[in-house]
Amino acid sequence: MSKFMLSYIERPSFVHKLSGAAKLVVFLLWSVLAMVGYDTRIMLIMAVLGISIFMVSRTKIREISFILKLLFIFMILNLITIYLFAPEQGVAIYGTRHVIREGIGRYSITAEQLFYEFNVALKYFIILPLAVILIVTIQPSEFAASLNRIGIPYSIAYAVSLTLRYIPDVQRDFENISQSQQARGIELSKKLSTGKPVSWVKRIKGFAAILLPLIFSSIDRIDVISHAMELRGFGKNKKRTWYAAKPFSKADILVMAGAVLLFALGCWFTFKDGDRFYNPWG
Repeated sequence: MSKFMLSYIERPSFVHKLSGAAKLVVFLLWSVLAMVGYDTRIMLIMAVLGISIFMVSRTKIREISFILKLLFIFMILNLITIYLFAPEQGVAIYGTRHVIREGIGRYSITAEQLFYEFNVALKYFIILPLAVILIVTIQPSEFAASLNRIGIPYSIAYAVSLTLRYIPDVQRDFENISQSQQARGIELSKKLSTGKPVSWVKRIKGFAAILLPLIFSSIDRIDVISHAMELRGFGKNKKRTWYAAKPFSKADILVMAGAVLLFALGCWFTFKDGDRFYNPWG
């Protein structure tokens, strides 16, 4: 698999052997529990479980390093934005104010705000491992069958499958166009062959020169696929069968039952006091 994009990776792991529908159900329950709850104790347990499941899937960090870097940058920007627009959000939630460092105006650093933003960051470490697993351990056709199995129309499911299937093709087009543009003298690397650094303005212009041919090649691919699907009568019937669909095994049923149990216990533990926020100062 390319280091720049996510796609299916064949591995002899327990996670790969599970059906796509089971993995999708687990991911949906996991995501809902992670998003609605702010109980740090539950989230820490989920983060450890998520990382453990990621290790069981035998997915290597270097295979998804580029995506991880992008998500880490997004997480940092999100945390900074939260502080800029709501520096007292933690104080409002937990009802106390313990100042660590006085700032200008309302921009003081409080323990409550840091704890709140820690919980927000923790959500990334909960959802990210299973989101990556969902993509790299399910074949696109099986993923489409799984979406249709839980009630999503097969036309939408097939569109998602095509998107996942053609991500590597789009990346391959990008690399080919990039090499062609560099052969024409458009510089995209950080440094010239002489060792002189290239300004970021020139690099952005170079990448912009790649974007237009990439868009046209993608549109051409979409046109070819849509005509082929139309000629084969795609969408004529309300239902369809799936070649890549897997029946539920005992392992699938046990995993889904465990996910439902974890979801129920997590919701009960989170809301048993009538508040979804764990307050260490309360």
